[in-house]
Amino acid sequence: MFSNEFKKALKELQSEEKDKLIIRLLKKDLDLANRLHFELVATETVDEKRNSFEKAMLKKINHLSNSFYSVGYLLQDIRYVSGDINEHVKITKDKFGEIRLNLKMLIQLLTINGERIETVPYAKAYTLCIYVIARAFKILLLIKTINEDYFLDFKEDLSTLGKLIYDIPFLMHTAINNELDVNWLISGEIPSNILEIHKEIRQNGFLR
Repeated sequence: MFSNEFKKALKELQSEEKDKLIIRLLKKDLDLANRLHFELVATETVDEKRNSFEKAMLKKINHLSNSFYSVGYLLQDIRYVSGDINEHVKITKDKFGEIRLNLKMLIQLLTINGERIETVPYAKAYTLCIYVIARAFKILLLIKTINEDYFLDFKEDLSTLGKLIYDIPFLMHTAINNELDVNWLISGEIPSNILEIHKEIRQNGFLR
């Protein structure tokens, strides 16, 4: 990306000038600034930060659910929660947490709001339903990218999520129509070619 000459010139900058440039650059890249702050200054471990984030996230979902107005607003709110998870992952590089937190988010969302989703016409619930199914697919894809030794840590939550989807007719209908086999979640038996399956489904115009 950068030439060797440019890299060499940067290394030769005086320390004071280099420090000023770094501060200016970090002000324009908050993601990088937050990641460096976590790596260089924060006293929390990745596990501790994930655990505290999870508690705050579940509390937030409870609050959003208690303030329920419509399925559309619920989807908007849960997308903000998803954005918070993405921010956590950017800062900590917590790949394990990315899977765990997405699982916990969907489980909490559906446990509290499953019946509400069924109270509106399917056309109004569709966008939320497709969001959940697409997010479930993402979780399966992420699991396939990590060490198999971690799989048992997710198996119970995967099964819980699969059963929740199965028990909510609108979600089950959306899963079937978009070729997500809920048994992959319930049994924990994820196809070895899940990446190719997902790619083909997307190419065929599903999960949208």
